[in-house]
Amino acid sequence: MRTTLDLPKDLLEEAMKTTHLETKTKVIITALEELIRKTKISELKKFKGKIDLDINLNAVRGRKCRY
Repeated sequence: MRTTLDLPKDLLEEAMKTTHLETKTKVIITALEELIRKTKISELKKFKGKIDLDINLNAVRGRKCRY
């Protein structure tokens, strides 16, 4: 999809230099993917401590309990 964006030149150049990406398109795509990933992680963190999965991690990991 083609679109026109008005982006700060220094910000885009810094992003390209920092990420070692060669094109503006790759920088924008990477930034969007990272934004989506971080947002999904943030949404998942809301459930921390609120869901009881009733999983025996020792059994899942193949460990034998000695007690």
